[in-house]
Amino acid sequence: MKKVKWGVIGAGGIADRRTIPGMLLAENAELYAVSEINMELAEKLRAKHGAVKAYDNYQDLVNDPEVEAVYIATPVGFHKEQAIAAARAKKHILIEKPVAFTVEDGEEVKRVCEEEGVKIAVGLMMRYHSYHQVMKNIIAEGKLGQVVSCRGQLTCWFPKMENNWRQQKATAGGGALVDMGVHCIDLIQYITGSKAKKVTGFSANKTFGYEVDDSSSTLFELENGAYAYVDANFNIPDAAAKCRLEIYGTKGSMLAEGTISQVEAGKLDVVLTDDTLGYDAAQDRNDVKPVDIDVTFGNMYTKEVESFSNSILNDAPIEVPIEDALYVQKVMNCAYESNDTGKVVYLS
Repeated sequence: MKKVKWGVIGAGGIADRRTIPGMLLAENAELYAVSEINMELAEKLRAKHGAVKAYDNYQDLVNDPEVEAVYIATPVGFHKEQAIAAARAKKHILIEKPVAFTVEDGEEVKRVCEEEGVKIAVGLMMRYHSYHQVMKNIIAEGKLGQVVSCRGQLTCWFPKMENNWRQQKATAGGGALVDMGVHCIDLIQYITGSKAKKVTGFSANKTFGYEVDDSSSTLFELENGAYAYVDANFNIPDAAAKCRLEIYGTKGSMLAEGTISQVEAGKLDVVLTDDTLGYDAAQDRNDVKPVDIDVTFGNMYTKEVESFSNSILNDAPIEVPIEDALYVQKVMNCAYESNDTGKVVYLS
C-alpha cells in the first residue's frame, strides 16, 4: 500500500502524546520528519518516534522534497505563517484547531491552499469516534425524528501556569471555549447536519485569574430549529467531569458519556420510540428499553490520519474540511461578542 510521507511541525505536546502515536498505526501514512524549536528536542522526538529527519525550524521541513503532507500542532499564533509556507511548498496540510488566530487569517490560509492546489483538513478528530458516527447515522436515517435539543460538555482542570500560552489572550485568543467548547460545537453541528444561526454566550475567568475564560456557556439555535447548549470549563476537576453529549428528538434520545475525549471510549444510550404516542399524564419513562449499540473502539488519531491520507492518495472527500472549522470559529466569536454586548448575535 502506498503511504503518505508526513512531517510534523510542533512535534511536542499533543503531537507527541496523541497524534504521532496514532500516525504510526496508520496503514497509509509514514512519519518522515519532525520539527521543534531547537534541535535537541527535535532529535529527541525523532528518535522516540522513529522519524528519518529532525529539523529545528519549520521552513526546512516544508522544503524537504520527501515530505508530502504536514501536521501543524504549534500554538495558534503560528498557524497562518506555517500553513501558508507549507502550501507554497505544495504540501498537504492537517492543522490543529483553530485554523488560525482569526477567521480572516483562516480564510487566507484556505485561499492560498486553493491557489496552490493542496488539500487542507482540520484536527477535529472527535468526529471519528465510533459512537459519534452512530449518532450521526441515526439522525440522518430519521430514526430520532425532529431534533429539538442538544447539549455538549467538555471540561478539564487547568490551573494557572507561568507563561502558558493557552492562558494568555495574545497567544491563545480565548480560553475554555476555544480549547474545549470547539469540539462540542463542531460535534453538535456535524452530528445533526445543521449549523448554528444565532448565538448567546457567557464567558469569564471565575477561578484562576489568568487572561482567558476558565468558564464558558454557549446557547445557540440551529438552522433546523433545535436549541443547543455547550458548557466548557477549565475549573472542573478531571475526575468529576462526565463529558456528556446529549441529543433529543421527537422519536427518542441519544446520551453519550465520556466520548468527548482524546481516547475513544465511553458509553452511548439510545432510546427510540414513537412520535405518534399520545399524552401520558403519568409521564411513564420506563416502558422503552435502550437500543443495543455494538461498535469496536479504535484510535481517533489513527482514523484522522488515515482519512486525510486517503483523501490525498485517492482524492476522497475530506472528513473535516477547513470550511467547517472556520464556521465553528465564527460561532465562538459570536459567543464572545454576545458575552461582551449582552445581545444575541446572528451569523451572517
